[in-house]
Amino acid sequence: MPLSGAETTRFWRDSRFGGMECLSATFLTHEFAPHAHETFSIGAIESGSQIATIRGARESSGPGDLYLINPGEIHDGVPVEGGYRYRMIYPDTSLFREILEDVTGRTFSGMPAFGKQILRDPRLAEAFHDAHRALESGAGALETSQGMFLVLEAMFRHHGSSIIVPIDTQERSGVQRARDYLMENYAFDVGLEELAAVAGLSRAHLIRAFRKEFHITPHAFLTDIRIRVARRKLQAGGQPADIALECGFADQAHFSRHFKARTGVTPGQYRAR
Repeated sequence: MPLSGAETTRFWRDSRFGGMECLSATFLTHEFAPHAHETFSIGAIESGSQIATIRGARESSGPGDLYLINPGEIHDGVPVEGGYRYRMIYPDTSLFREILEDVTGRTFSGMPAFGKQILRDPRLAEAFHDAHRALESGAGALETSQGMFLVLEAMFRHHGSSIIVPIDTQERSGVQRARDYLMENYAFDVGLEELAAVAGLSRAHLIRAFRKEFHITPHAFLTDIRIRVARRKLQAGGQPADIALECGFADQAHFSRHFKARTGVTPGQYRAR
């Protein structure tokens, strides 16, 4: 059933979870460009449906499904006709470790991760919605903290694992050098020939191998890194116009367009929270 009304977004940071970013939104036509977060991206759709590409696989999701996206995993999202309404949180790795260590009573070694990024779990999805609504409503500290704490613990207990580091290869080493170079030089106008030299691969090989490894092109990855840095600068109180230039964008309009395509909100909305 198509959603009525206009697109809406509400973004905030919750101090009860170390400033964890939270989002509730209705999107009718907005399409997310391929992007990644430095945190986990966890959420569920309340109504409508979305199609997302994660790890190169394209699938649809709707009510009863969960998003369990690991840090650094490239994903996008487009509404199915009629749009969708969903809720998201962006907890960092340290928060997950704290929860797991609290639950188990012992140090958690390794990197927490989810093996499947879109999965069906109606009961847990509804529990997530309830906990998210409590956060959004500003209910009592214990009520809201306990509800989301238990949901995150259940998500990892039922669907979590630890990251297994893949065996290194010459090609993988090359694209990882290219990735690291882009992360260190995001403010500069890096050229393909320059990047290929860093990777030790031909230009065509680099693009092909980079897409295979990260499911995104080098240019799209560079844009995404710039947006991630811009988020931190906005949180610190920086001005969008200054940040646009500091992060390598041509101008503020260019910056704003790419920012909303990856976050769902404008730089001004993000900075205000």
